This record gives sequence, structure tokens and C-alpha cells, in this order.
Amino acid sequence: MASQQPAFADSAPSADPATPVDPAAGDGGRHRLPKQRSVSRGSTVLGVAAIAAVGAGGVAAAQGKSPVSIPVSVPDVLPQVVHAVAGSTAEQPPAAAPAAPLDAGESLLTRILAQAQAQRTTADTAVRETERKAAEEAAAKEAAAQRVREEAAKKKAEEEARRKAAEEAAAKAQAEQAAQLATSYGKPVTSYTPTAGFGESSSLWSSTHTGQDFAAPTGTPVMAIHSGTITSAGWAGSYGYRIVLTLDDGTELWYCHLSSMVKTGGKVTTGDVIGRVGATGNVTGPHLHLEVRPGGGGPVDPLPWLRDHGVSV
Repeated sequence: MASQQPAFADSAPSADPATPVDPAAGDGGRHRLPKQRSVSRGSTVLGVAAIAAVGAGGVAAAQGKSPVSIPVSVPDVLPQVVHAVAGSTAEQPPAAAPAAPLDAGESLLTRILAQAQAQRTTADTAVRETERKAAEEAAAKEAAAQRVREEAAKKKAEEEARRKAAEEAAAKAQAEQAAQLATSYGKPVTSYTPTAGFGESSSLWSSTHTGQDFAAPTGTPVMAIHSGTITSAGWAGSYGYRIVLTLDDGTELWYCHLSSMVKTGGKVTTGDVIGRVGATGNVTGPHLHLEVRPGGGGPVDPLPWLRDHGVSV
């Protein structure tokens, strides 16, 4: 009994009826198998497409997203894939693989860095805003202080101008008054009682009275009748303490029986206090004895002379 071999032992692919056998071929008369290149590549592409679809769904599920849905079935896309692969050459490079999505850790790190950058930017903006506000406040305070200083300086300048104007006005008024006084005449005493007059006779005098007496309490101020120069001051015997005031025209005015002499020399003007009423010399009581001697000569009656110069006595 002959041994049986497995059915697949001599099951060789049968020759394609449409393919003739070439006796000259060196294949021992065996049939050549048809090339399966395009079918094998199509199968491979089909497998890759299926794996990519499954992988995309898995990745979406891992990231918490909805699974990727495949709009068409594998049999539907198989002819297109096979056709695309068959039309390509072996020399074409494989298509670039899609960029792998960031994993959860890299995504979290990216968000943290973005948040940190945003917070840093916000902090920098806040610092700049604070510095700007501080600079504006400082500038406003400095401007206010400058205004206060300017107002104070302006007020001081105005006060100084008013003070200077007042001083100038006072000096001008004083100068005008002095000029007026220099040309004017005044009374020798402001409060008095006329007593012995010029030309009277008495046992008190060796001759007639040579002046006009103005009775007043001791210490009453005695004033210059007109502007002039004190040419003599001191003790004069029966005249007591005497001051001689010489006017610009040479007229001498004698102030006698003084208790004290305030001015003993130099220029004086109308109204200046030159001495005080007293009772020195040949007197019976305190009074001012006034003599008027034009040109330094003999005495004349003081009362008409005073009236001639506008002094009411």
C-alpha cells in the first residue's frame, strides 16, 4: 500500500491558463507565479490605515476627548488605497507621519509656563503703573510746592515793594517837610505866657529890657525858630546858659536862662529842639528870654520880627 502524502505537499500553484509556458526558461518547466506586488502593498497600506484609525481613537480617548470616528468602512477605502499604492513607485519616500500630540505632562507644563509669563507680565505692568502714579504724584507735589514758593516769593516781593514805596514816600514827605520848614518860621516854645517885653524898664536890668520873655515850666522844650547854625552854646553870666542860633542871613537869635542845652553846635532846622526852659542867670522864675539881633548887631523887638515872618505870638 502506497503511503499517502499530505494534500498540501504537492499542492503547487497551478499555472495560469492565460499565461503560456516557456519551454526555454530555466525553471524546469514549472509555472511562474504571477506577481503579487501591488496586492501585498495594498494589504500593507490597509493594515497601516486600520492601525492609524484605531490609534487615533485611542489617543483621543486617552486625552479625554471623544473617540475619532471613521466616516467610511475599510472595504470602502480599500480600492482607493490599493490604487494609490499601485500607482506609486518603490523609489517614492514614505509619507511623513503626523506630528505626535503633546502628552498630558507637556501640555500642563506649557499651560503653567504661559500662566507664569502672564502673571509676570501683569506684575511688571502693575509695577510700572505704580511707578508712573508715584512719579505723577511726586510731580504734582513738587508743582504745588513750587506754586507755594512762587506765591510766597511774589507776596514777599510785593511786601518789599510796598515797604520800599512807603519808605520812599516817607523820605520824600520828610524832605518836603524839611524843605518847607527850612523856609518857614516857628514859635520858640509851644506852650507859654508872654511876660516882660522888649524896652521895658526894671531894677532887674541895668538898662531897658532887650528881649521878649516867654514864661513856661522848667524843662519845656525850646525849639529853633528857623533853620540855621548854632555858633555859640554855654554859660553867659546874667543870661545864664545861652545858645546863639545864627540864621543864613546873619541874624542871631539868643536863647537865654536855659536849664539844659540839647544842641551845642551844627546845623538845625525849624522846629528842632535845641534846649529846655530854665531859671539860670539873673531871673525871678523859669522862662525863656529871646533876643533877635539882625546881622549880629543890636537887639530888636522879637514880637514884630516874628509876626513879619508869619509867626503868630
